[in-house]
Formats: sequence, C-alpha cells, structure tokens
Amino acid sequence: MTASTITSVQIGKHLIGPDQPCFMIAEIGINHNGDMAIAKKLIDAAATSGCDAVKFQKRTVDTVYTKEELARPRENPFGTTNGDLKRGLEFGERQYKEIDGYCKTKGIMWLASCWDEASVDFMDQFNPPCYKIASASLTDDALLKYHRSKGKPILLSTGMSTLAQIDHAVEVLGKKDLIVLHCTSTYPSKPEELNLRAITTLRERYGVPIGYSGHEVGLSTSFAAAVIGACIVERHITLDRAMWGSDQAASVEPQGFERLTRDIRVWEVARGDGVKKVYESELPILEKLRRKK
Repeated sequence: MTASTITSVQIGKHLIGPDQPCFMIAEIGINHNGDMAIAKKLIDAAATSGCDAVKFQKRTVDTVYTKEELARPRENPFGTTNGDLKRGLEFGERQYKEIDGYCKTKGIMWLASCWDEASVDFMDQFNPPCYKIASASLTDDALLKYHRSKGKPILLSTGMSTLAQIDHAVEVLGKKDLIVLHCTSTYPSKPEELNLRAITTLRERYGVPIGYSGHEVGLSTSFAAAVIGACIVERHITLDRAMWGSDQAASVEPQGFERLTRDIRVWEVARGDGVKKVYESELPILEKLRRKK
C-alpha cells in the first residue's frame, strides 16, 4: 500500500494522512499530578509550542483496577496505597469542564484515552474530535467496539502488541476513520527498541494513516518518525522532567516541544514534491560557476 492510496482522516479542522501537516499531540496524561494549575500550564505550553491537541487519560478507577491492586501499599502524595494514588490523579467532571473551557480559550483541541466504557460515556459529553485507545486496551474487544459506537475517528496505539493482535484489533474496529500509532511501551524507551521502520510496515499492512507515540528521551527520533512518514507525532509533555510522577522522565519539556514542532514544520516545507528541478535562485550561481553549460 503506497502513501498516495491512503485516505486521510478528518480530526476537527485537520486532515491526517500522507502529505498533510503532521498532527502534533502533547500528551498531558497524568503529568498534571492531580493539580488543575499544572494542567493549565501544560495546556499553555502545548499551545505556545504549536501543538494541535493535548491529550488526557480517563479511568473509572474501581473498574480498571482490582481491589487487591488498589489496596497495595504505595507511598505517594495522596496517601499510602495504590488506590490513593490512582484516585488522586483522576480528574472528575468539574475539572474536565474547566479543561474543556480553557482549551477553547487557547484554541487547542483536547482528547483522552479512555480505559473503560464508563469513561468513554463520560468523555462523550464533551464531544471530543476523536478517541485514543491506549496500547494496554488494544486486546479489549468490547472496549474497542464501544469506542467505535460513538462514531468518532479512532487513534489506536500498538505498544506491547504483536502483528496478530493488531490485525485483530483493526478487524474489530474497521479501517474507516482509523489511525494506527506505532509505539513501544517502555518509559523511557531505549533507542534500539523504537523500531521506527515499523511505521512503514504498518502503513503497508493496513493502508491507513500511521502515527507515532513516543516515550523515548530526546527529540531526534520523534523527528525521524515524521520524516519516515508518521502522520501524527505524540509525546508526553511536562513542565520539568525532574518532577514527581511516573511519566515525567519520558516526557518533553516545553522548550523541547517547541523545537520538535518547529523542526517538523521546517521538514514539511523542505521535503518538496520529489520532482528534480533547477530553481531560479540557482541560475546566477550556475552562470558564475559552471564552465560548460
């Protein structure tokens, strides 16, 4: 399947596909640490850096985790158990209404990864432009079908998944308005485990737009993903990689996000149309330097 035969997917005002501008997602996830002030600063940073959207995560804690997992001892800013941590990091309706309004004032889209059906229903009230299915949910057929029932474009992340598992998920979801994201689910990911050539493999296998969700340290490999053909680049955003939180070390600080977005936009201009030509600006140099014309 060549890039020219792939149908673009509409997300909000953006077309996602080959030869379209790369759709930049700053994943806030749980890097807000349960603090709305931090969430707003991250939205500000994403908007300033030129990102197209920010992404959060939504869970119904008692559905996603077992009682035993929630009761497990774990010291954290919210208490002494894993349940205290998970509930402390979870925004509710009041906070998401505030996020919805704030993103609108900043002119940036927002979406979320929903880890259970109730969370999909919760997010549906905000009319998101699309839904993101996390790598951990790729094998949950019921959740995939429930996402699809909402009639929105789907971003499917493929970390820790075999081709056979991805094949099945794509079959369950169907290819209409589907974007598949190559991903390695380690935090941070080692360069030798990023396997960026899989972007081409997935594009040829499924014939849909392919994106990249990265968890590595640094920017060069995310830039390379866009050059290889990723139509979406998603990275976690943080105010400071040294902040408390499990995802902060694998995230990008605001100035890094600005550089990454800038470099991808320059690449989009520089890649051209592939037709070799002599530019008018070269003619004076040609006259000056070439002995035989």
